[in-house]
Amino acid sequence: MPDPHLYFGFVATVTLLMLLPGPNVGLIVANSIRYGIGYGLLTVAGTTAAMAVQLAFTGLGLSTLLAGLGAWFAWVRWIGAAYLIYLGIRAWFAPPLAPGAPAPTRSTPRAILGRAVLVSLTNPKTLMFYGALLPQFITGSGVAHQMLVLALTALAIALVIDSLWCLAAHRLRLRLSGRWANRLSGGVLAGAGLGLALARVRR
Repeated sequence: MPDPHLYFGFVATVTLLMLLPGPNVGLIVANSIRYGIGYGLLTVAGTTAAMAVQLAFTGLGLSTLLAGLGAWFAWVRWIGAAYLIYLGIRAWFAPPLAPGAPAPTRSTPRAILGRAVLVSLTNPKTLMFYGALLPQFITGSGVAHQMLVLALTALAIALVIDSLWCLAAHRLRLRLSGRWANRLSGGVLAGAGLGLALARVRR
């Protein structure tokens, strides 16, 4: 196990950072408002799966290698940003629905899940962040085991906090008219896209 003091410091650091909304949270909130809690939780599953991939790369020591592909990562980030802004514009101009009514969607659960994974993976700053953060909380022997414990802890924290974002957004959608739900969903997505375009380290 990691040193207890370092471990609780890691928990506090990750919790505070994950409370800051970024592209992942933007997509979770937007899907929860527009499509309901089911699609919102499915989005959480997708972003968490992408985070698991990023943590696996970190654990294998590949984040430093990937950091050298800065130009390629920049293109990936811009693609993700453009996609979020496109989704935001589409949601903004969608036909309004009655409060709490599910929005019609041609997207299958697999498509929603895939979209969440894609958006999360197109934020390369997150990968670089984990690559820099996790080693700061590892000491002594058993590096691989400590890395695994910290990675699983980060995933658990993300799952809990993102699920709370989903539930909060679902409660909000029950109070909004269709037009305002569309505006809020579209605005959150477009804002997340702009945030990713200007990305620092945000989820």
